Amino acid sequence: MTEPDESARHREKMKKIKAARDKMMATKTGEKGLIVVHTGPGKGKSSSGFGMIMRCIAHDMPCAVVQFIKGNWITGEREFLRQNFAEQCTFVVSGEGFTWDTQDRDRDIAAARAGWEQAKDLIRNPEIRMVLLDEINIALRYDYLPLDEVIAFLRDEKPPMTHVVLTGRNAKPELIELADLVTEMTLVKHPFRDGIKAQKGVEF
Repeated sequence: MTEPDESARHREKMKKIKAARDKMMATKTGEKGLIVVHTGPGKGKSSSGFGMIMRCIAHDMPCAVVQFIKGNWITGEREFLRQNFAEQCTFVVSGEGFTWDTQDRDRDIAAARAGWEQAKDLIRNPEIRMVLLDEINIALRYDYLPLDEVIAFLRDEKPPMTHVVLTGRNAKPELIELADLVTEMTLVKHPFRDGIKAQKGVEF
């Protein structure tokens, strides 16, 4: 087959693909505030959530972050957002650190509860378009928050056009069932297994 013939064949193939895609896209007209879950043992759950926050800021969509569990970490995303986009993105830290660091279940529960109360206020705020509940799945996993209450609130009280993103390993099946979009990060390889500590700019 000559090069002109191959180019022509490619064009025809792409025309058919475009026509099929345009037809499919014409049926996708709905719009709603999504419940999004990032879970799984692999890296990238929080990173993906913060990427969505960056998109909101770029689109002039007011947003908020409530960070559960890893409260005493000085993370790059927290410093970046607070120093550069404090007006566009409210940032709440409710945890005091990983549960094996605090070693105080009552304090962990109290911190998670305080974060959830603030999260509900932010989600109810009609001006805020997206709320990232970072590592809330961990708080739910350890029963720091009542799962039934979180599910009921997201189902019954979340404004119709507000997006809520929930991150953390071991998302509860009930939350996965409720969500509109669920992504499971799969662990294939991680340097921690080879004795490499968390790296600035990669993990935090």
